[in-house]
Amino acid sequence: MINLETEIKSTNHSREKRNQFANLILQNPELLLQLLRICAQVDNGISCKASWGLEFLCKNNLKTILPHLDQLMLLFPTVYQHPAVRPMAKICEYLVLEYYKNKSEIIQKYLTLSHREHITEYCFDWLLTDQKVAVKAYSMTSLYLLGTEFDWIHPELKTILENNYSTGSAAYKARSRMILSKIR
Repeated sequence: MINLETEIKSTNHSREKRNQFANLILQNPELLLQLLRICAQVDNGISCKASWGLEFLCKNNLKTILPHLDQLMLLFPTVYQHPAVRPMAKICEYLVLEYYKNKSEIIQKYLTLSHREHITEYCFDWLLTDQKVAVKAYSMTSLYLLGTEFDWIHPELKTILENNYSTGSAAYKARSRMILSKIR
């Protein structure tokens, strides 16, 4: 029997370890709900490592998470430690890219209007709060694509990016310029 917590604790931030962990979950999909529960232990350091594994799982096979989107939507706003927020923002970006850019039929079937509205809310929260640049960059991309469906997003996103441009890091400015050029 697999002890998921032991597996998570032995995972580090290396691509190799995160990939091994994602493959473990893919081979044992019954562990996914337990993984989500561990990710939800937001005050416990193990949740950050669990989030890394969840991100790689989604990167390798996004379809695996689809039956659990409601649990995922409840998880996103509770996560606050940066090592866990970054993977959650990246998972949002994966979902949004598959929905809007790649027009994946299965993602479009599972990612409901309510889910897309929640992702919009979380991405704006991450963009407006004290987050590291990766989280903000993933949020910008997600919001840009969501704005192709929801008319009000692009004007709001444009205002935020323009207002925060002068104080942003070089990476923030680069992503802002890219998104702003697409909006215009």
